[in-house]
Amino acid sequence: MQNFDTILTLPSVFLDRNVLSPHFVPDVLPYREKEIEKIMLAVAPALEDQRPKNLFIYGKTGTGKTCTVKRVMAEFRKKTIFPQDVYVNCRMYNSRYRVMQKIGKTFISELDKVGFGISHFYEKLLEYIQVPYENGNQKRIIVVLDEIDMVKDLDELVYTLTRMNDEISSGSISMIGITNKISFKEVLDPRSKSSLCESEIVFSPYNSIQLREILAQRVKLGFVEGTVHDSAINLAAAIAAQETGDARYALKLLLKAGEIADEKKSFLITDREVEEARKNVDNTLVGEIIKTLPKHQQLVLIAICNLYNNIGHYQRLGQEENLEENRLLSGEVYEEYCKICRKFKRIPRSARWYREYLNELEMLGLITTVESSKGLRGHSRFIKPGYEPQQMLQILLESQQKSESETKVIYDSDL
Repeated sequence: MQNFDTILTLPSVFLDRNVLSPHFVPDVLPYREKEIEKIMLAVAPALEDQRPKNLFIYGKTGTGKTCTVKRVMAEFRKKTIFPQDVYVNCRMYNSRYRVMQKIGKTFISELDKVGFGISHFYEKLLEYIQVPYENGNQKRIIVVLDEIDMVKDLDELVYTLTRMNDEISSGSISMIGITNKISFKEVLDPRSKSSLCESEIVFSPYNSIQLREILAQRVKLGFVEGTVHDSAINLAAAIAAQETGDARYALKLLLKAGEIADEKKSFLITDREVEEARKNVDNTLVGEIIKTLPKHQQLVLIAICNLYNNIGHYQRLGQEENLEENRLLSGEVYEEYCKICRKFKRIPRSARWYREYLNELEMLGLITTVESSKGLRGHSRFIKPGYEPQQMLQILLESQQKSESETKVIYDSDL
């Protein structure tokens, strides 16, 4: 019979699995030197008792945005004896109230209680910021809002944080927003946009050479020497670069490949283990991506999967040869999306937002689209699921059912 002592003494390719986690922040971040410098320039004024800039950071998942900001802020804290920054995961704190509560209780212990209204957090923060530190320096609070696009009432949050500076006689509050949606500001009200006065940084995806160096760095820290073939590192980097340029994906490939090697008791990671890992990781990632989609994007994807599962009914145009591998017409998908919205008691978004959702889903690889040829209902788009539609539909319906069971009141302003 196995016990913990036996399990903990089993041979393994791993030295430290944590090194392969997306939350691990290494001492050196390859190929992000320029981005680090720009972030430092944005927050450095706080160390000279001046107001830092608002900063917005864009880039696809796995391009090192969060990791880079955390590394810079760790260095920032070494330069000051007073706490001046707070990190907020907006997937968890996804409303103005929750964000303001998180900021408030970070600096003011009495706010770590339930029952306070948002105006109370606001007034207490104003009072706190205006009282200088013991050494006479002003308080220069920096709020890091990771996945800022997940905040439901984003307009109100941005306006609240930026306008706080107009009501204080000393000190300041600034924000660093992190998002993988370059277009997220389009949902903001013009007054919120005008309040930002932000600087922007775009993190480009890693190429295969860059990913290989990142993986080689983690292999030295996370695996027993000699257990990972160079060809396996090259393959994992090439796969990730071809798919998305996502370092997280590449790290997951190596982590799963190591687990497969341990299960086989081969204790060696080769191309074969990486290929096996790819199949497993792809299925896992699809589920994770779908479950975290905004609700209306989920509803569009449900519509696509529904139609594709019944595609014979939607080939009634009599031009199957032009449908390019049974892709769906964009207009028919929008009609189905509107029906799905009514079923889940949501108000359908406009055609403009629908097109934006298609772009987001295609960027994530969940669908593929092509422009139609002339003569078939004018210019339209053909749509096809990026993965097995029945598998995606099952995940989507489970996600919708979970959402409905968690709350009876549907807040319909998420995008």
